Amino acid sequence: MPIINRIGDLAPDMAAWRQHLHSIPELSFDCPKTSAFILERLAEIGVDEVHGEIAQTGVVAIINGQGEGPTIGLRADFDALPIEEQTGVPYASTHPGKMHACGHDGHTAMLLGAAKYLAETRNFAGRVALIFQPAEEDGGGGEVMVQEGIMDRFDIGEVYAIHNSPGKDIGKFHTRPGPIMAAADTFHIHVTGKGGHGARPYDCVDPVVAACAVVTALQTIVSRNHHPMEQLVISTTQIHTGTTDNVIPESAYINGTVRTFSKDVQAMVVRRMEEIVAGTAATYGCVGRLEFEFGYPPTVNDDDKAAFAARVAAEVSGEAGVDADVEPVMGAEDFSYMLEARPGAYLMLGQGEGVGVHHPEFNFNDEIAPIGASFFARLVETAQPLR
Repeated sequence: MPIINRIGDLAPDMAAWRQHLHSIPELSFDCPKTSAFILERLAEIGVDEVHGEIAQTGVVAIINGQGEGPTIGLRADFDALPIEEQTGVPYASTHPGKMHACGHDGHTAMLLGAAKYLAETRNFAGRVALIFQPAEEDGGGGEVMVQEGIMDRFDIGEVYAIHNSPGKDIGKFHTRPGPIMAAADTFHIHVTGKGGHGARPYDCVDPVVAACAVVTALQTIVSRNHHPMEQLVISTTQIHTGTTDNVIPESAYINGTVRTFSKDVQAMVVRRMEEIVAGTAATYGCVGRLEFEFGYPPTVNDDDKAAFAARVAAEVSGEAGVDADVEPVMGAEDFSYMLEARPGAYLMLGQGEGVGVHHPEFNFNDEIAPIGASFFARLVETAQPLR
């Protein structure tokens, strides 16, 4: 890999930073130890400005280049997941029930590595805004940082992020113009009937049978109401009802997720779910009620910025090391809010074979940190060259 030599020299530092962060995972917005560690490293690196307590524990740091120019934003998330770690590594989580199972520790280390190089060399015009974000997994920290005004406050003109990708070739970048990750919405369905003795169903209005019928009917939205060439996932993931074998319960609860790329498709799903829930429940004499919770919007790359990012990635990993038209995935990402606010691109970076993210045995591959950091650095130097 033609990584930047100085960043290659920083590989042991990035690994040490990442492994320390791995040992102190924190959740959502409540990441004081992580934030403090980032602030300590930024002070050592010698950035020009540091702004903390954004979205509670988020940080934005500024590095000034040589001469006037725009500001480019580079984002790394740093929150962990509520999972009991099973990696067995020496630097495993010291916080029970929490672990870095998605590689956000690695994303932060990559951005710190790029920051150190950029602060040393300043071979660019304008400024770099280093965005260290909490609460990607839960809470929408990206949305909160945008709502708190980071794009205008720091005059950010474009913004980029990388996520590790297990199961993909080490050092291979994946991106695409347009939608790359889906919107993630949640549905809650309440079916109410009339409870009673299980031996006398004729005296009851059974919500269990109605709930089962609702779940089955929901599957027809994808198969019968939706154009097959557009992506849509509707997954029922929970059904809760009843407490014992001889009692027909009063109510049933159904929960699941909807993944879409189009607002038109999303609206169609909400409409059909409302009709199916109310109509199917009524068929069985019950009352059905839908609560639809809108979550992260789709992550949509700017066409030109995605093409530019792919060209820069090819300088780092070679032409064969970039897939610039990868298939979109149905997972979700709150970097979507930053891409709604400013043009930019989101890229995946292969980290080799191993278990997938959100698995108790997942571990970020430190080998790819210099690759990601080199991409960030070259992105800045290419987007904002010295005249």
